[in-house]
Amino acid sequence: MALLEVKNLTISFGGLRAVDDFKLTIKKGQLYGLIGPNGAGKTTVFNLLTGVYKPDEGIIRLEEKDITGLKTIEINKAGIARTFQNIRLFKELSVLDNVKVGLHNNYPYHTLEGIFRLPGYYRMEKKMNEKAMELLKVFDLDNEADYLAANLPYGKQRKLEIARALATDPKLLLLDEPAAGMNPNETGELMDTIRFVRKEFDMTVLLIEHDMKLVSGICEELTVLNFGRILTQGRTADVLNDPQVITAYLGE
Repeated sequence: MALLEVKNLTISFGGLRAVDDFKLTIKKGQLYGLIGPNGAGKTTVFNLLTGVYKPDEGIIRLEEKDITGLKTIEINKAGIARTFQNIRLFKELSVLDNVKVGLHNNYPYHTLEGIFRLPGYYRMEKKMNEKAMELLKVFDLDNEADYLAANLPYGKQRKLEIARALATDPKLLLLDEPAAGMNPNETGELMDTIRFVRKEFDMTVLLIEHDMKLVSGICEELTVLNFGRILTQGRTADVLNDPQVITAYLGE
């Protein structure tokens, strides 16, 4: 059974089709890549999958449940979480509190308990702190739990954003250019992190990426977008050796 199934996804802006008849099937546990030149529509696909945009046409199913057109928070609760090309942390909050933001879907307490600081509030805060620290340890960020997120090095900010996304307990993790701005050493660490997340969290990952070393190193299958349409799909080695991909995407 497919974890994610997308059929005929289409959206237009001002008469221009940004994504046209997009199809995608991802199996549980896969590391899947979405590549293409700048402006190809990759991030628009992510925005459609996460409810930032509503499609003009098409269907999105997660574990056979139709989530097409749901609000972002509803899609997150259904099991899709994401990171962003431009890191979006709460930089004025601590590292620990950034992860706790992601936990609120799964650790609710009554509003009055929070306002009046009733015992239920403190019990839930304790559970959230413990869970957040567990996640931070996974990413070797537990020693920086009290740091402001803005004071972390760039590579660790990337890791923190992934940790926060995982705190929502997703079934599918969307990574939008996670290697952007990283040096080769940081990219290597990121590859190890993604593999670890897939194994330890039994996670399915869909990523947008321009770093072909990372793509060829971890992605099992690829979809190539160009001008909002699918150019080709298939096993990574086959796609990257496809002459039309080399011509349209790699510019050779």
